[in-house]
Amino acid sequence: MYSEYEAHRYVQFLRIPGTALSDPVIDEAVIDGPLPQVVRRLDEKLAAHNRVHVDFTSGDVERRHYLYPPTALQQIARNAIMHRAYETTNAPVRAYWFDDRVEISNPGGPYGNVTAQNFGQPGFADYRNPHIAEAMRVLGLVQRFGVGIATAQAALRDNGNPPLAFRVEPTMVFVKLFPGHAEERI
Repeated sequence: MYSEYEAHRYVQFLRIPGTALSDPVIDEAVIDGPLPQVVRRLDEKLAAHNRVHVDFTSGDVERRHYLYPPTALQQIARNAIMHRAYETTNAPVRAYWFDDRVEISNPGGPYGNVTAQNFGQPGFADYRNPHIAEAMRVLGLVQRFGVGIATAQAALRDNGNPPLAFRVEPTMVFVKLFPGHAEERI
C-alpha cells in the first residue's frame, strides 16, 4: 500500500495517432510505484514508440538516427518527475506522444531562482524536491548539475530536431519536443 505521497507520484502516458488530444488513443499507461521503477517504465514506454532509422550502407559503421534522441526524452521526462510539485496537487506528470510532437508536462511551475523568464537557460537551477533529486542522483538517473535541459537541447540539435518549446505557467511546466527528419538524412 502506498502512502498518500506515493499515491499521486505517477506518470500518465498516452500515444495519440494524430495531433489533438481529442484524437483516439492507441496506447496508454499509468506508471506508478517506487521512483526507480517509474523512471525505468517511462523510459521503456518512450523507447517503444521512438522510431530509429539505421543506415548501414553509406559507410563503414552503421549510423542511427532517432525520431527523438533518447537522451533528450530521458532528460525532459526525468526533470518532470524530479521537479514536479508533490505537496500542492494530485495531478500526474504527463507524457503525451502525438504524431507531430511529444509533450511532457509536470505540475508545479517555476521554483526558487528559476522564473518563467529564465526557465531553461544555463545557470538557473533549483530543487523543489532536494531529497528526490539526491535519490535520483545516487541511483544514477540524473547528474544534479543543472544541465538537463542543455543536454536535451544539444541531443536534439545533433539529431537534426528543432529546439525544445516551453510553456511555463505558475502551476505547470509544458515542454514540447518535435521530431527530427532522419529520413531526409539517410
